[in-house]
Amino acid sequence: MSAPSAVVFDLGNVLIRWDPRPALAAAVGDDEADRILAADDFDFGAWNAAQDAGRPFEQGEEEVAASHPHWAEHVRGYRPHFEHSLTGTVDDTVAILRDLHEAGVPVFALTNWSAETFPLARERYEFLALFDDVVVSGAEGVAKPDPAIFEVLRERVGRPLEECVFVDDGPHNVAAAADAGMDAIRFTDTGHLRDDLRARGLPV
Repeated sequence: MSAPSAVVFDLGNVLIRWDPRPALAAAVGDDEADRILAADDFDFGAWNAAQDAGRPFEQGEEEVAASHPHWAEHVRGYRPHFEHSLTGTVDDTVAILRDLHEAGVPVFALTNWSAETFPLARERYEFLALFDDVVVSGAEGVAKPDPAIFEVLRERVGRPLEECVFVDDGPHNVAAAADAGMDAIRFTDTGHLRDDLRARGLPV
């Protein structure tokens, strides 16, 4: 069995640590950040996911102001403080990315990320330049686990998805990638990932 011809990485909490709480806390304070993230009447994660799928932040903020005005200040404060949500890197995974790149293995990223905030990550994390291409859901108007984004990926990687390994921490995304024909790995820890990639014949 031949080694995969490319590796596709998720970014959030696979290579870049992301947590919305510090950004919300910078905007409205610790207590209010905890309140909105635990709210019964508002799902911040789902709201944020709509921006990842292409909705402009301004539209999302206006919708909250109309439907949940008591959370309007919180969501409006998130985007200006977004940099605080990027809490560091998963260093061992970054090392794996570098190993693959140096060995000449094509590497790609498929990330659920707003097109409005992704440029900040580009500026902050130089290793993103190692990717042959990065598919940003917000720029495509569709996000994982929607099968349509894997069709976008198929075009961008320039090879059959069946030849690619996919690494993501989200179980629904891993399942969708497998349905698209990819060899999908659920990211849990980097020791496991390195072993899994080696078992597939990749030079890590």
